[in-house]
Amino acid sequence: MYNEIDLDKIDIHSEPPTEEPGRQYYFIGKCREWGEGFRRKNGRFPRACVTTFGCQMNARDSEKLSGVLQKSGFETAQEEAADFIIYNTCTVRDNANQKVYGRLGVLHGYKRRNPHLKIALCGCMMQEPSVIEKIRKSYGFVDLLFGTHNLYKFAELLYTCLTCEGLVMDIWQDTDKVVEDLPTEQKYRFKSGINIMYGCNNFCSYCIVPYVRGRERSREAADILEEVRRLAADGVTEIMLLGQNVNSYGKNLKHPLSFAGLLQEVEQIPGIRRIRFMTPHPKDLSDELIGVMRDSEKICRHLHLPLQSGSSRILQAMNRRYTKEQYLSLTEKIRREIPELSITTDIIVGFPGETAQDVEDTIDVVRKVGFDNAFTFIYSKRTGTPAAAMENQVPADEVKENFDRLLHVVQETAKQRTARFLGQEAQVLVEDVNEHDSRLLTGRMSCNMLVHFPGGRELIGQYVTVRLEECKGFYYMGQEKKAWQN
Repeated sequence: MYNEIDLDKIDIHSEPPTEEPGRQYYFIGKCREWGEGFRRKNGRFPRACVTTFGCQMNARDSEKLSGVLQKSGFETAQEEAADFIIYNTCTVRDNANQKVYGRLGVLHGYKRRNPHLKIALCGCMMQEPSVIEKIRKSYGFVDLLFGTHNLYKFAELLYTCLTCEGLVMDIWQDTDKVVEDLPTEQKYRFKSGINIMYGCNNFCSYCIVPYVRGRERSREAADILEEVRRLAADGVTEIMLLGQNVNSYGKNLKHPLSFAGLLQEVEQIPGIRRIRFMTPHPKDLSDELIGVMRDSEKICRHLHLPLQSGSSRILQAMNRRYTKEQYLSLTEKIRREIPELSITTDIIVGFPGETAQDVEDTIDVVRKVGFDNAFTFIYSKRTGTPAAAMENQVPADEVKENFDRLLHVVQETAKQRTARFLGQEAQVLVEDVNEHDSRLLTGRMSCNMLVHFPGGRELIGQYVTVRLEECKGFYYMGQEKKAWQN
Protein backbone atom coordinates (compact mmCIF):
# COMPACT_ATOMS: atom_id res chain seq x y z
CA MET A 1 0.00 0.00 0.00
CA TYR A 2 1.36 3.39 -0.99
CA ASN A 3 0.45 4.97 2.34
CA GLU A 4 3.05 2.67 3.91
CA ILE A 5 5.81 3.37 1.38
CA ASP A 6 9.29 4.16 2.72
CA LEU A 7 10.08 7.55 1.22
CA ASP A 8 13.77 7.13 2.14
CA LYS A 9 14.03 4.26 -0.35
CA ILE A 10 12.78 6.27 -3.33
CA ASP A 11 15.55 7.09 -5.81
CA ILE A 12 14.75 10.75 -6.37
CA HIS A 13 17.76 11.19 -8.65
CA SER A 14 16.43 8.75 -11.26
CA GLU A 15 13.74 9.53 -13.82
CA PRO A 16 10.26 9.90 -12.26
CA PRO A 17 7.88 6.95 -12.67
CA THR A 18 5.13 7.24 -15.26
CA GLU A 19 2.51 5.32 -13.27
CA GLU A 20 0.34 6.84 -10.54
CA PRO A 21 0.42 7.20 -7.62
CA GLY A 22 4.09 6.14 -7.61
CA ARG A 23 4.97 9.25 -9.60
CA GLN A 24 3.57 11.49 -6.88
CA TYR A 25 5.53 9.72 -4.13
CA TYR A 26 8.67 10.36 -6.19
CA PHE A 27 7.87 14.08 -6.16
CA ILE A 28 7.08 13.99 -2.45
CA GLY A 29 10.64 12.72 -2.07
CA LYS A 30 11.91 15.61 -4.22
CA CYS A 31 9.94 18.08 -2.06
CA ARG A 32 11.47 16.55 1.08
CA GLU A 33 14.92 17.17 -0.37
CA TRP A 34 13.95 20.78 -1.10
CA GLY A 35 12.62 21.12 2.45
CA GLU A 36 15.85 19.83 3.93
CA GLY A 37 17.73 22.50 1.99
CA PHE A 38 15.27 25.08 3.32
CA ARG A 39 15.94 23.86 6.87
CA ARG A 40 19.71 24.11 6.51
CA LYS A 41 19.38 27.64 5.19
CA ASN A 42 16.72 28.96 7.60
CA GLY A 43 17.20 26.85 10.71
CA ARG A 44 13.64 25.47 10.58
CA PHE A 45 11.38 23.40 8.37
CA PRO A 46 9.10 25.15 5.84
CA ARG A 47 5.58 25.96 7.02
CA ALA A 48 2.30 25.57 5.16
CA CYS A 49 -1.33 26.58 5.61
CA VAL A 50 -4.30 24.94 3.85
CA THR A 51 -7.63 26.80 3.81
CA THR A 52 -10.83 25.13 2.63
CA PHE A 53 -13.89 26.76 1.13
CA GLY A 54 -17.04 24.77 0.39
CA CYS A 55 -18.40 21.27 0.81
CA GLN A 56 -17.38 17.98 2.43
CA MET A 57 -15.80 16.91 -0.86
CA ASN A 58 -13.48 19.92 -0.65
CA ALA A 59 -12.75 19.21 3.00
CA ARG A 60 -11.67 15.68 2.09
CA ASP A 61 -9.55 17.02 -0.79
CA SER A 62 -7.86 19.40 1.63
CA GLU A 63 -6.93 16.48 3.87
CA LYS A 64 -5.09 15.05 0.86
CA LEU A 65 -3.34 18.38 0.23
CA SER A 66 -2.32 18.51 3.90
CA GLY A 67 -1.12 14.91 3.77
CA VAL A 68 1.17 15.62 0.84
CA LEU A 69 2.55 18.74 2.53
CA GLN A 70 3.17 16.87 5.78
CA LYS A 71 4.97 14.02 4.00
CA SER A 72 6.96 16.63 2.06
CA GLY A 73 8.40 18.03 5.30
CA PHE A 74 6.14 21.03 5.86
CA GLU A 75 4.95 22.00 9.31
CA THR A 76 1.45 23.40 9.82
CA ALA A 77 1.19 27.13 10.52
CA GLN A 78 -1.20 30.06 10.43
CA GLU A 79 -1.30 32.10 7.22
CA GLU A 80 0.82 34.96 8.52
CA ALA A 81 3.67 32.59 9.43
CA ALA A 82 3.48 30.28 6.41
CA ASP A 83 5.94 29.83 3.54
CA PHE A 84 3.31 28.12 1.37
CA ILE A 85 -0.40 28.99 1.41
CA ILE A 86 -3.01 27.10 -0.58
CA TYR A 87 -6.72 27.88 -0.92
CA ASN A 88 -8.97 25.00 -1.94
CA THR A 89 -11.82 26.96 -3.50
CA CYS A 90 -15.57 26.57 -4.03
CA THR A 91 -17.63 28.16 -6.80
CA VAL A 92 -21.16 26.90 -6.15
CA ARG A 93 -22.22 30.45 -5.26
CA ASP A 94 -20.77 33.80 -6.19
CA ASN A 95 -20.16 34.81 -2.57
CA ALA A 96 -17.70 31.91 -2.30
CA ASN A 97 -15.69 33.45 -5.16
CA GLN A 98 -15.83 36.87 -3.56
CA LYS A 99 -14.46 35.50 -0.27
CA VAL A 100 -11.42 34.17 -2.10
CA TYR A 101 -10.83 37.43 -3.97
CA GLY A 102 -11.11 39.33 -0.68
CA ARG A 103 -8.60 37.04 1.04
CA LEU A 104 -6.15 37.34 -1.85
CA GLY A 105 -5.74 41.02 -1.01
CA VAL A 106 -4.59 40.00 2.48
CA LEU A 107 -2.21 37.39 1.04
CA HIS A 108 -0.65 40.02 -1.21
CA GLY A 109 0.31 41.93 1.93
CA TYR A 110 1.94 38.80 3.38
CA LYS A 111 3.89 38.31 0.16
CA ARG A 112 5.20 41.87 0.18
CA ARG A 113 6.62 41.18 3.64
CA ASN A 114 7.91 37.73 2.63
CA PRO A 115 8.87 37.64 -1.06
CA HIS A 116 9.69 33.91 -0.81
CA LEU A 117 6.09 33.06 0.15
CA LYS A 118 4.36 30.83 -2.40
CA ILE A 119 0.59 31.18 -2.92
CA ALA A 120 -1.49 28.46 -4.57
CA LEU A 121 -5.15 28.22 -5.59
CA CYS A 122 -6.93 25.00 -6.49
CA GLY A 123 -10.42 23.53 -6.54
CA CYS A 124 -13.67 24.35 -8.28
CA MET A 125 -13.09 28.06 -8.93
CA MET A 126 -10.03 27.22 -10.98
CA GLN A 127 -12.15 25.29 -13.50
CA GLU A 128 -13.81 28.55 -14.62
CA PRO A 129 -11.95 30.29 -17.49
CA SER A 130 -13.20 33.71 -16.37
CA VAL A 131 -11.68 33.15 -12.92
CA ILE A 132 -8.31 32.15 -14.36
CA GLU A 133 -8.32 35.25 -16.57
CA LYS A 134 -9.11 37.50 -13.59
CA ILE A 135 -6.41 35.95 -11.39
CA ARG A 136 -3.76 36.26 -14.09
CA LYS A 137 -4.76 39.87 -14.76
CA SER A 138 -5.40 41.18 -11.23
CA TYR A 139 -3.54 38.81 -8.90
CA GLY A 140 -0.20 38.27 -10.58
CA PHE A 141 1.48 37.38 -7.28
CA VAL A 142 -0.22 33.93 -7.25
CA ASP A 143 2.32 31.16 -7.94
CA LEU A 144 0.29 27.99 -8.59
CA LEU A 145 -3.13 27.27 -10.14
CA PHE A 146 -4.73 23.86 -10.64
CA GLY A 147 -8.26 22.50 -10.66
CA THR A 148 -10.33 19.55 -9.47
CA HIS A 149 -9.43 16.93 -12.06
CA ASN A 150 -5.70 16.73 -11.32
CA LEU A 151 -5.60 17.28 -7.58
CA TYR A 152 -3.76 13.97 -7.29
CA LYS A 153 -0.81 15.70 -9.07
CA PHE A 154 -0.32 18.11 -6.17
CA ALA A 155 3.10 16.75 -5.16
CA GLU A 156 4.43 17.18 -8.69
CA LEU A 157 2.94 20.66 -9.02
CA LEU A 158 4.23 21.62 -5.57
CA TYR A 159 7.79 20.67 -6.49
CA THR A 160 7.59 22.64 -9.73
CA CYS A 161 6.21 25.66 -7.86
CA LEU A 162 8.93 25.51 -5.18
CA THR A 163 11.78 25.25 -7.67
CA CYS A 164 10.61 27.59 -10.46
CA GLU A 165 9.91 31.28 -10.81
CA GLY A 166 6.68 32.58 -12.27
CA LEU A 167 3.18 31.14 -12.45
CA VAL A 168 2.72 27.37 -12.60
CA MET A 169 -0.69 26.53 -14.05
CA ASP A 170 -2.17 23.11 -14.83
CA ILE A 171 -5.93 23.18 -15.55
CA TRP A 172 -7.67 20.14 -17.05
CA GLN A 173 -11.11 20.35 -18.65
CA ASP A 174 -12.06 16.79 -17.72
CA THR A 175 -10.62 13.40 -16.81
CA ASP A 176 -11.54 9.76 -16.55
CA LYS A 177 -8.82 9.09 -13.96
CA VAL A 178 -9.41 8.03 -10.37
CA VAL A 179 -6.13 8.15 -8.42
CA GLU A 180 -6.17 7.35 -4.70
CA ASP A 181 -3.67 5.90 -2.18
CA LEU A 182 -2.05 9.28 -1.57
CA PRO A 183 -1.16 10.62 1.89
CA THR A 184 -3.92 12.26 3.92
CA GLU A 185 -3.81 14.32 7.08
CA GLN A 186 -7.17 13.78 8.78
CA LYS A 187 -8.75 16.60 10.75
CA TYR A 188 -10.12 14.03 13.22
CA ARG A 189 -8.40 10.79 14.21
CA PHE A 190 -11.74 9.06 14.92
CA LYS A 191 -13.85 10.02 11.89
CA SER A 192 -13.15 10.45 8.20
CA GLY A 193 -14.72 11.15 4.85
CA ILE A 194 -14.15 8.73 1.97
CA ASN A 195 -14.63 9.57 -1.70
CA ILE A 196 -16.64 6.82 -3.37
CA MET A 197 -17.16 8.70 -6.66
CA TYR A 198 -16.37 11.95 -8.40
CA GLY A 199 -18.31 14.23 -10.72
CA CYS A 200 -22.00 14.60 -11.56
CA ASN A 201 -24.19 13.79 -14.57
CA ASN A 202 -27.39 15.49 -13.42
CA PHE A 203 -26.93 18.99 -14.91
CA CYS A 204 -29.41 20.85 -12.74
CA SER A 205 -29.90 24.09 -14.62
CA TYR A 206 -28.59 26.32 -11.81
CA CYS A 207 -25.60 24.20 -10.85
CA ILE A 208 -22.01 24.57 -12.01
CA VAL A 209 -20.75 21.36 -10.36
CA PRO A 210 -20.88 19.11 -13.49
CA TYR A 211 -18.79 21.71 -15.34
CA VAL A 212 -16.11 22.00 -12.65
CA ARG A 213 -16.12 18.45 -11.23
CA GLY A 214 -16.65 16.57 -14.50
CA ARG A 215 -18.66 13.45 -15.32
CA GLU A 216 -19.41 10.71 -12.80
CA ARG A 217 -16.56 8.32 -12.03
CA SER A 218 -16.99 5.63 -9.38
CA ARG A 219 -14.16 4.05 -7.43
CA GLU A 220 -13.92 0.28 -7.34
CA ALA A 221 -15.72 -1.17 -4.34
CA ALA A 222 -12.70 -3.26 -3.34
CA ASP A 223 -10.56 -0.09 -3.10
CA ILE A 224 -13.19 1.70 -1.01
CA LEU A 225 -13.57 -1.24 1.36
CA GLU A 226 -9.80 -1.56 1.76
CA GLU A 227 -9.59 2.15 2.62
CA VAL A 228 -12.34 1.73 5.23
CA ARG A 229 -10.49 -1.24 6.75
CA ARG A 230 -7.26 0.78 6.98
CA LEU A 231 -9.10 3.66 8.64
CA ALA A 232 -10.80 1.31 11.10
CA ALA A 233 -7.40 -0.22 11.96
CA ASP A 234 -6.14 3.32 12.67
CA GLY A 235 -8.97 3.99 15.14
CA VAL A 236 -11.59 5.62 12.91
CA THR A 237 -15.09 4.65 14.07
CA GLU A 238 -17.28 6.96 11.96
CA ILE A 239 -17.03 7.35 8.20
CA MET A 240 -18.86 9.50 5.67
CA LEU A 241 -19.14 8.19 2.10
CA LEU A 242 -18.88 11.15 -0.27
CA GLY A 243 -20.18 11.77 -3.78
CA GLN A 244 -22.11 14.45 -5.66
CA ASN A 245 -24.95 11.93 -6.07
CA VAL A 246 -24.22 8.75 -4.16
CA ASN A 247 -27.32 7.09 -5.65
CA SER A 248 -25.43 6.90 -8.95
CA TYR A 249 -22.52 5.03 -7.42
CA GLY A 250 -21.29 2.00 -9.36
CA LYS A 251 -23.20 2.53 -12.59
CA ASN A 252 -20.04 3.03 -14.67
CA LEU A 253 -18.05 0.18 -13.12
CA LYS A 254 -17.18 -2.93 -15.12
CA HIS A 255 -19.03 -4.93 -12.47
CA PRO A 256 -21.81 -2.56 -11.31
CA LEU A 257 -22.73 -2.42 -7.64
CA SER A 258 -25.54 -0.30 -6.23
CA PHE A 259 -24.92 2.24 -3.49
CA ALA A 260 -27.16 0.21 -1.19
CA GLY A 261 -25.00 -2.84 -1.91
CA LEU A 262 -21.85 -0.87 -1.09
CA LEU A 263 -23.36 0.24 2.21
CA GLN A 264 -24.05 -3.38 3.13
CA GLU A 265 -20.41 -4.27 2.41
CA VAL A 266 -19.11 -1.35 4.48
CA GLU A 267 -21.34 -2.31 7.40
CA GLN A 268 -19.56 -5.65 7.72
CA ILE A 269 -16.20 -4.02 8.52
CA PRO A 270 -15.28 -4.40 12.22
CA GLY A 271 -14.47 -1.25 14.14
CA ILE A 272 -16.81 1.03 12.19
CA ARG A 273 -19.68 2.12 14.43
CA ARG A 274 -21.29 4.88 12.38
CA ILE A 275 -21.79 5.29 8.64
CA ARG A 276 -22.93 8.55 7.06
CA PHE A 277 -23.22 9.59 3.42
CA MET A 278 -23.60 12.73 1.33
CA THR A 279 -25.47 13.40 -0.93
CA PRO A 280 -28.36 11.41 -2.43
CA HIS A 281 -30.71 12.80 -5.10
CA PRO A 282 -34.49 12.47 -4.64
CA LYS A 283 -35.00 11.38 -8.26
CA ASP A 284 -33.33 8.00 -7.80
CA LEU A 285 -33.35 7.21 -4.09
CA SER A 286 -34.33 3.54 -4.24
CA ASP A 287 -36.51 1.29 -2.11
CA GLU A 288 -33.40 -0.88 -1.77
CA LEU A 289 -31.51 1.99 -0.11
CA ILE A 290 -34.41 2.76 2.23
CA GLY A 291 -34.52 -0.90 3.24
CA VAL A 292 -30.78 -1.07 3.89
CA MET A 293 -30.95 2.08 6.02
CA ARG A 294 -33.94 0.74 7.94
CA ASP A 295 -32.28 -2.57 8.76
CA SER A 296 -28.81 -1.22 9.51
CA GLU A 297 -27.36 -0.91 12.99
CA LYS A 298 -24.56 1.39 11.81
CA ILE A 299 -26.05 3.77 9.23
CA CYS A 300 -26.82 7.02 11.03
CA ARG A 301 -30.42 8.11 11.49
CA HIS A 302 -29.98 11.13 9.25
CA LEU A 303 -30.73 11.72 5.60
CA HIS A 304 -29.86 14.93 3.76
CA LEU A 305 -32.32 15.05 0.85
CA PRO A 306 -32.09 18.30 -1.17
CA LEU A 307 -35.49 19.70 -2.15
CA GLN A 308 -34.33 22.98 -3.80
CA SER A 309 -37.96 24.02 -4.49
CA GLY A 310 -41.45 22.86 -3.57
CA SER A 311 -42.92 24.11 -6.84
CA SER A 312 -43.22 21.45 -9.56
CA ARG A 313 -42.99 24.19 -12.18
CA ILE A 314 -39.72 25.50 -10.79
CA LEU A 315 -38.39 21.96 -10.24
CA GLN A 316 -38.94 21.29 -13.94
CA ALA A 317 -37.08 24.50 -14.85
CA MET A 318 -34.29 23.40 -12.50
CA ASN A 319 -34.09 20.02 -14.30
CA ARG A 320 -34.49 18.22 -11.00
CA ARG A 321 -36.58 15.41 -12.54
CA TYR A 322 -39.13 15.02 -9.77
CA THR A 323 -42.29 16.89 -8.74
CA LYS A 324 -43.51 18.30 -5.46
CA GLU A 325 -45.87 15.35 -5.14
CA GLN A 326 -43.12 12.82 -5.82
CA TYR A 327 -40.85 14.40 -3.20
CA LEU A 328 -43.66 14.34 -0.61
CA SER A 329 -44.47 10.71 -1.48
CA LEU A 330 -40.79 9.77 -1.08
CA THR A 331 -40.41 11.44 2.32
CA GLU A 332 -43.68 9.86 3.51
CA LYS A 333 -42.32 6.44 2.52
CA ILE A 334 -39.00 7.11 4.28
CA ARG A 335 -40.72 8.28 7.47
CA ARG A 336 -43.05 5.26 7.34
CA GLU A 337 -40.11 2.85 7.07
CA ILE A 338 -37.72 4.71 9.42
CA PRO A 339 -39.86 6.83 11.79
CA GLU A 340 -36.89 7.97 13.90
CA LEU A 341 -34.96 9.35 10.90
CA SER A 342 -33.99 13.03 10.80
CA ILE A 343 -34.35 14.60 7.36
CA THR A 344 -32.53 17.78 6.38
CA THR A 345 -32.57 19.57 3.06
CA ASP A 346 -31.33 22.40 0.81
CA ILE A 347 -33.67 25.06 -0.61
CA ILE A 348 -32.98 27.79 -3.17
CA VAL A 349 -35.02 31.01 -3.19
CA GLY A 350 -35.11 33.37 -6.17
CA PHE A 351 -34.65 30.96 -9.07
CA PRO A 352 -35.55 32.73 -12.37
CA GLY A 353 -39.32 33.03 -12.79
CA GLU A 354 -40.11 32.11 -9.19
CA THR A 355 -43.34 33.72 -7.94
CA ALA A 356 -44.82 34.20 -4.50
CA GLN A 357 -47.03 31.15 -5.15
CA ASP A 358 -43.96 29.03 -5.93
CA VAL A 359 -42.52 30.04 -2.56
CA GLU A 360 -45.83 29.12 -0.92
CA ASP A 361 -45.51 25.66 -2.51
CA THR A 362 -42.05 25.36 -0.96
CA ILE A 363 -43.34 26.46 2.43
CA ASP A 364 -46.09 23.86 2.11
CA VAL A 365 -43.47 21.11 1.64
CA VAL A 366 -41.46 22.39 4.61
CA ARG A 367 -44.56 22.19 6.82
CA LYS A 368 -45.64 18.76 5.56
CA VAL A 369 -42.21 17.09 5.74
CA GLY A 370 -41.11 18.71 8.99
CA PHE A 371 -37.39 18.97 8.26
CA ASP A 372 -34.99 18.83 11.18
CA ASN A 373 -33.06 21.57 9.44
CA ALA A 374 -33.06 23.25 6.06
CA PHE A 375 -30.15 25.13 4.53
CA THR A 376 -31.73 28.00 2.61
CA PHE A 377 -29.85 29.88 -0.08
CA ILE A 378 -30.56 32.81 -2.33
CA TYR A 379 -30.18 31.83 -5.99
CA SER A 380 -26.72 32.68 -7.31
CA LYS A 381 -26.32 33.13 -11.06
CA ARG A 382 -23.41 31.00 -12.28
CA THR A 383 -22.03 31.90 -15.70
CA GLY A 384 -22.26 28.97 -18.11
CA THR A 385 -25.31 27.34 -16.56
CA PRO A 386 -28.69 27.34 -18.38
CA ALA A 387 -30.38 29.23 -15.54
CA ALA A 388 -27.98 32.17 -15.94
CA ALA A 389 -29.42 32.83 -19.40
CA MET A 390 -33.07 32.51 -18.35
CA GLU A 391 -35.41 35.47 -18.51
CA ASN A 392 -37.44 36.64 -15.53
CA GLN A 393 -34.54 36.95 -13.09
CA VAL A 394 -36.26 37.82 -9.79
CA PRO A 395 -35.62 41.32 -8.35
CA ALA A 396 -33.39 41.31 -5.28
CA ASP A 397 -35.94 42.94 -2.96
CA GLU A 398 -38.56 40.34 -3.88
CA VAL A 399 -36.06 37.52 -3.32
CA LYS A 400 -35.16 38.92 0.10
CA GLU A 401 -38.83 39.12 1.13
CA ASN A 402 -39.50 35.53 0.02
CA PHE A 403 -36.30 34.29 1.64
CA ASP A 404 -37.19 35.81 5.00
CA ARG A 405 -40.69 34.36 4.81
CA LEU A 406 -39.37 30.88 4.10
CA LEU A 407 -36.62 31.12 6.72
CA HIS A 408 -39.17 31.96 9.41
CA VAL A 409 -41.15 28.78 8.62
CA VAL A 410 -37.99 26.66 8.44
CA GLN A 411 -36.88 27.81 11.87
CA GLU A 412 -40.34 27.36 13.34
CA THR A 413 -40.88 23.82 12.04
CA ALA A 414 -37.31 22.68 12.71
CA LYS A 415 -37.54 23.78 16.34
CA GLN A 416 -40.76 21.81 16.76
CA ARG A 417 -39.25 18.75 15.12
CA THR A 418 -35.93 18.70 16.98
CA ALA A 419 -37.61 19.30 20.36
CA ARG A 420 -38.83 15.68 20.26
CA PHE A 421 -35.53 14.58 21.85
CA LEU A 422 -35.91 16.77 24.94
CA GLY A 423 -35.36 14.82 28.15
CA GLN A 424 -34.06 11.73 26.36
CA GLU A 425 -30.63 10.13 26.55
CA ALA A 426 -28.56 10.01 23.36
CA GLN A 427 -25.28 8.46 22.32
CA VAL A 428 -22.96 11.27 21.24
CA LEU A 429 -19.63 11.04 19.46
CA VAL A 430 -17.50 13.75 21.09
CA GLU A 431 -15.77 15.80 18.37
CA ASP A 432 -13.97 18.65 20.08
CA VAL A 433 -13.82 21.24 22.83
CA ASN A 434 -16.60 23.76 22.28
CA GLU A 435 -15.20 26.69 20.30
CA HIS A 436 -17.12 29.27 22.38
CA ASP A 437 -16.75 27.80 25.88
CA SER A 438 -13.73 25.65 26.76
CA ARG A 439 -15.61 24.14 29.71
CA LEU A 440 -17.91 22.37 27.25
CA LEU A 441 -17.45 19.58 24.75
CA THR A 442 -19.25 19.37 21.42
CA GLY A 443 -20.53 16.06 20.09
CA ARG A 444 -22.90 14.76 17.45
CA MET A 445 -25.87 12.44 17.72
CA SER A 446 -26.60 9.76 15.12
CA CYS A 447 -29.28 12.11 13.70
CA ASN A 448 -26.51 14.72 13.15
CA MET A 449 -27.77 17.02 15.91
CA LEU A 450 -25.02 18.82 17.83
CA VAL A 451 -24.91 18.52 21.62
CA HIS A 452 -22.84 20.69 23.98
CA PHE A 453 -22.14 19.44 27.51
CA PRO A 454 -19.55 19.80 30.28
CA GLY A 455 -16.60 17.42 30.12
CA GLY A 456 -12.85 16.94 29.78
CA ARG A 457 -10.98 16.72 26.49
CA GLU A 458 -10.03 13.09 27.26
CA LEU A 459 -13.54 12.23 26.02
CA ILE A 460 -12.82 13.50 22.48
CA GLY A 461 -13.31 10.62 20.07
CA GLN A 462 -15.40 8.67 22.60
CA TYR A 463 -19.07 7.72 22.48
CA VAL A 464 -20.79 9.23 25.48
CA THR A 465 -24.35 8.96 26.77
CA VAL A 466 -25.75 12.45 27.29
CA ARG A 467 -29.06 13.51 28.79
CA LEU A 468 -30.59 16.17 26.54
CA GLU A 469 -31.74 18.87 28.93
CA GLU A 470 -32.32 21.99 26.84
CA CYS A 471 -33.28 22.34 23.18
CA LYS A 472 -31.82 25.43 21.52
CA GLY A 473 -33.53 24.91 18.17
CA PHE A 474 -30.69 23.45 16.10
CA TYR A 475 -28.62 22.04 18.98
CA TYR A 476 -28.95 20.73 22.53
CA MET A 477 -27.37 21.44 25.89
CA GLY A 478 -26.89 18.30 27.98
CA GLN A 479 -25.14 16.43 30.77
CA GLU A 480 -22.94 13.35 30.45
CA LYS A 481 -24.26 10.12 31.97
CA LYS A 482 -21.34 7.81 31.30
CA ALA A 483 -18.53 7.18 28.77
CA TRP A 484 -19.06 4.30 26.37
CA GLN A 485 -16.08 2.00 25.99
CA ASN A 486 -14.84 1.48 22.45
